[in-house]
Amino acid sequence: MSIEAGQSAPDFALTDQHGQTVRLSDFRGRKNTVVVFYPLAFSGVCSGELCEIRDNIGEFQTDDVQLLSISVDSMFAHRAWADQENLEYPLLSDFWPHGEVARSYGVFDEDKGVAVRGTFLIDKEGVVRWKVVNPISEARDLDSYRKALAELS
Repeated sequence: MSIEAGQSAPDFALTDQHGQTVRLSDFRGRKNTVVVFYPLAFSGVCSGELCEIRDNIGEFQTDDVQLLSISVDSMFAHRAWADQENLEYPLLSDFWPHGEVARSYGVFDEDKGVAVRGTFLIDKEGVVRWKVVNPISEARDLDSYRKALAELS
C-alpha cells in the first residue's frame, strides 16, 4: 500500500547526480515538495516524462516548490543521464539499500526491482496532500500535477 494523502511523508536522505545528500526534511517549513518516483533512467517512458518536466520546469520547481525525482539507478547512472538529457533538477539514487525509499512510500515493485510511477505532493509541514501511482508502462499526465499544485497554493 502506498502512502495516502493526509499521512506524513517518510523522510529520506539520498544522493543526487552530483554526489550531494538531499533530505526531504531539508525543505520542511520552506517549500512544498513534488517527489517523482520512476523505474529507470535511459528508458523510453521515463525519458519522455522527465524531459517533459525539464521542458516545463518553471511550473514544477519554483520559490515555493522543490522537485525531487527518485529511482533505483546509481548516482553515476543519474549523472550520465542528466548530462545526456540536460536534467538539472535533483535525480536521487535509491540504489542502496536497494529501493528502500520507494518501499517506504509503497511504490516498489518487488518482482521487477524498481519503483512504479508514483508521484507525491508534500506540503511544507511534511504531509502528503496529493498522490498518483501509475503502472511502470503508463506515463503520468503532467496536467494532474499542475492542478494539484494550484490547489495547494
